[in-house]
Amino acid sequence: MKNKRIGRQTLAFPQPPRIISSAAIVGDIEGQGPLGAYFDQVLEDDTWGEASWEKAERKMFEQTVRRALQKIDLESSDLDCLLGGDLLNQIISANFAARELKTPFLGLYGACSTMAESLLLGSILIDGGYADRVACAATSHFCTAERQFRNPLEMGGQTTPTAQRTVTGAGSTILADNGYGGKALYGNVQVTAGTIGRVIDLGITDSNNMGAAMAPAAADTLCTHLSDTGRSIRDYDLIVTGDLGRFGSEMFLELCSDHGIDAQRRHLDCGNLIFSAAQKVDCGGSGCGCSACVLNSYLLGRLEQGELRRIFFIATGALMSTTSGMQSDSIPGIAHGVVLERR
Repeated sequence: MKNKRIGRQTLAFPQPPRIISSAAIVGDIEGQGPLGAYFDQVLEDDTWGEASWEKAERKMFEQTVRRALQKIDLESSDLDCLLGGDLLNQIISANFAARELKTPFLGLYGACSTMAESLLLGSILIDGGYADRVACAATSHFCTAERQFRNPLEMGGQTTPTAQRTVTGAGSTILADNGYGGKALYGNVQVTAGTIGRVIDLGITDSNNMGAAMAPAAADTLCTHLSDTGRSIRDYDLIVTGDLGRFGSEMFLELCSDHGIDAQRRHLDCGNLIFSAAQKVDCGGSGCGCSACVLNSYLLGRLEQGELRRIFFIATGALMSTTSGMQSDSIPGIAHGVVLERR
């Protein structure tokens, strides 16, 4: 088993789990962005017919898993495990959705890094022979996040230049063992390795500047991954971060440069991709649903079609809570990475 571990934090998967399906559901504003045509469904209102924003968020989580399964003629009962989470206290969106899906469930909280964390742990389960089919999912909602972490929307407060808009959306990936022979949306995409992130904290206390809080962790994970694997930045078509936004992306590139890594030409950030400048969302998108939606629509499609050969997907999370914020604690960051390759 030791040959599956490369360096201190990176794991290789000798029998790479396959990505066989995916789905992404987003809100109205996200659907108006540059990637609108790639999403499976764009909601017409933030409640999706439910009594509250929170109930709409759990519905997005549940339905994106069901949508990914329906594409390949599977049911939730065909899953060995569901892994996922969200931003709300006690990950209630994922927990309540799992209640409806009735499948074995491991709830995860990695903040906005949850999509990569679920893919990493799901791949470990499959490569280790503990599961054959796993669903990985994450969701967030602008209105629920604002209500929990910042101010009531009714206050109409203005945002700061470094602020990012929490994405209303959910994304789900279905993983299967390498020998899977059933119906598949993707026939060429697999997870070949993953790097477990460390919690990094440079003392950022501004909850409206999460890009700065998460950028150090993203740079640390990339540097560690390249060191562990002996690869260079040129071995990847893209280095994709989760939701650093414009300011966080600039900081990420500077931190990488300090370590002798020039990622400028290969870096994309999901928070910069999901909204256009014309939408005036300050520094871009954030939230669990940000990287989940972009990955499970736009990026996986490009891998399947052969436009990309290998990417390192690093979802980034700000590990704050309402309690830590009221106690003036700084915001720790985490970033988990997975290598996605076209076989």
